[in-house]
Amino acid sequence: MTRAQDSFTFTVGKLDAGMAILLGDRAHLIEFPSVLLPPGATTGSIVNIAVHQNVAQERKRDHEFWSLQEDILETFGSHSPENPQLEVRNVTQTSVTLEWPPIKLATAKLRSLDIYKNGQRLASIPNALSNYSTKLSGLSVDTQYTFQLLLRTSAGTYPSNLIRVRTHTIADTSGISVCFANVTDSVLLENAKLALKEMRAKWSDKIQIDTTHFVCTTPAVTPSGAQATGGVSAAPGAEYQRALQLSIPVVQPQWILACHSEKKMVPISGYYLGVTPPVNSSYSQRPQSMSQASLPSSSATHKSSASRQSLPAIRRSTPPSATPQRQIDEEEDEEEQPPKPPLSDLKHKSSGTMDRNFKFPTSQTQAQAVPPVPSLPTQAPAPKPEPEAGSNRTNEDDMTPVAVVVPSSVEVPPPPPVEKEIRKSFVESDDGEEEVGETVEIDLR
Repeated sequence: MTRAQDSFTFTVGKLDAGMAILLGDRAHLIEFPSVLLPPGATTGSIVNIAVHQNVAQERKRDHEFWSLQEDILETFGSHSPENPQLEVRNVTQTSVTLEWPPIKLATAKLRSLDIYKNGQRLASIPNALSNYSTKLSGLSVDTQYTFQLLLRTSAGTYPSNLIRVRTHTIADTSGISVCFANVTDSVLLENAKLALKEMRAKWSDKIQIDTTHFVCTTPAVTPSGAQATGGVSAAPGAEYQRALQLSIPVVQPQWILACHSEKKMVPISGYYLGVTPPVNSSYSQRPQSMSQASLPSSSATHKSSASRQSLPAIRRSTPPSATPQRQIDEEEDEEEQPPKPPLSDLKHKSSGTMDRNFKFPTSQTQAQAVPPVPSLPTQAPAPKPEPEAGSNRTNEDDMTPVAVVVPSSVEVPPPPPVEKEIRKSFVESDDGEEEVGETVEIDLR
């Protein structure tokens, strides 16, 4: 072979399943694809095989490869996702509203966007490609918190800046964000806006993510909103319905004036829509709660009368002639007390009081007032047995004579009427209708 470096001689040994066994001069054995053999080559045929390097194709291949690498680098390697920039939008006593600009992913794919509070994962932001704000509620009053966003992409993880926020105190009203709706009184609306401006609060005509209160005097839509709802002016507006869906409290403008007057956050329970707000033009006093505003005025009267009845009776040293004045004072509570007896009965009952200087009339007068007692028939004294002689005589001498009382000479006092009057006075004092003085028992003998 003249060109051993370019051509090699082999003998075809065997053809099997598309492969040929080639035997070389030095007993080299190689497997060679049968499709590359010349046509008609069979077992025992001698073939020459030459191998050449294609430099031109190698250069073309290398050029194509590096061009592809440059395109990949320019497309995916020159721009990477940016770290989010977290900002504070609004702060209240129990909530914080955060916002950030649209996230830039470059050519990477978004995996998740999470919010962290005090170093712990709080929640995942929904619709992170179109949602650029979030509101975190349920926080404690006057407490410091730290917040941070964490962006996870196919190109890696990118954390945001760390911000520190302290929630407001009760005296700080700058976090109020009001959405005004239909307020019928234009003067009241203007005063509410001026109060918000002095409190460094803000308001708008549309509900936003940081809206804290929805202020109106009626849920009906405005004239422009009535056209959008088919001309029904009494139908609830769209913003009012949205406030109900988002659980935003609906209050009256008087609540803003009360906060401005008190210089602190006033409870909204007495200023809900449909509740009569506390009547106070200057709002210098603390507004009463919702339960106190809704109770009628008669409940206070009933409570005072009930407590007055529960107290024990006060003893007074008033004469019986003051009974009519007492009856006039007690007519205020006639709804809670049973009907009064006639005035004549009261006078009759008051006469039962006895004085220490009282004296009964003489026996002649009593004899006229009290019917005479019939005299008992007198009987002759029985004859006494004769005493025995001896010791019985001494006992008879020691005995004192006993005076015989004639029934006609006994003066009978009239105690039953007195006892009846005393009993009536006790009954009257137990009922609480009449107060009498202390009774004294006088010996009538």
